[in-house]
Amino acid sequence: MIGQRAAALAAAAMSVLAAGWWLASGDAPASATPSAQAASNGTGTGGAGRSSAAPPVMSPAPAPRQDAAGAQADAFLSDDLRFKFEALLLEAGDAASPSVLKQRMAARLAQHFSAANHARALALLERYVDYRVALGELKAPADTGDPRALRIALEARQRLREKHFDSGELGALFAAEEELDRFTLARLEIERNATLAPAQKQEAVRQAEAELGDAQRTARAGLLAHEALALQTAAFEARGASPQERYAQRRAQYGDAAAGQLALLDSEEKSWQARLDEYAMAKKSSASPAQLEQLGQQLFSAEEQLRIEAALAFRQQPQGGGGQRP
Repeated sequence: MIGQRAAALAAAAMSVLAAGWWLASGDAPASATPSAQAASNGTGTGGAGRSSAAPPVMSPAPAPRQDAAGAQADAFLSDDLRFKFEALLLEAGDAASPSVLKQRMAARLAQHFSAANHARALALLERYVDYRVALGELKAPADTGDPRALRIALEARQRLREKHFDSGELGALFAAEEELDRFTLARLEIERNATLAPAQKQEAVRQAEAELGDAQRTARAGLLAHEALALQTAAFEARGASPQERYAQRRAQYGDAAAGQLALLDSEEKSWQARLDEYAMAKKSSASPAQLEQLGQQLFSAEEQLRIEAALAFRQQPQGGGGQRP
């Protein structure tokens, strides 16, 4: 599912934390390029108070890919290909449907692709949006710290990718991320290995991390920072921290701009939860299907309506999910 909240969250988190990625959702690129996490799990903003679409993001000069013999390979399949599509998603802003999103992205293709590659980029754009929509339908593992559950989720995501992209596209779009995936799984297996002493675990993780490329080590650092931000937000929620306290702490750590963006996301999330509460209460009452449909249209955008049931189901998961905007 696609939408402005994911783009806004990406802009706030990525601008501060470089690259961040939650493996279970498979949402964000794991590269050193500060690509956006737009369309992750298909978030959408609805009703009043939508923020305007983000300004155009120009991608950096691509690094030509090399084949095994060192010869320059297909220039279209550059290392920044995924960044270009993520930037297009971010620029397109909130969209009521995948078809509308594709139209908006197509209108901006010239900002990221040459005229010679326009037709090829347009075809890939169609499949990339379809992939993002399908990605939002994948079920996240109940325990993201369980290596087996995470491996199953990643394998499901890989099958989805192979359905939408050919081998060359897969390499350009996801090769760097897959390297980080392998490290993450290795790290989890090390941490869950009860036969290893703490010092042995630290050394094993260090050795696994040493095998990462420079870009992936940078991405890992961003991931750790992203996790720290998520934990901080959860702590704020747990103790009912005021907006003023949140802003002050974030401003001290991340600066004014990021603190302001994160405050806006807090406000949007609060609105989403309140609307979801109202709908859930109506659903538990004697409201008829027609009344529920009318209420859903009043409370949520057309895009959000597609995710109401998923958000309500997420609230019932064992980890106590709050029904975050999917």
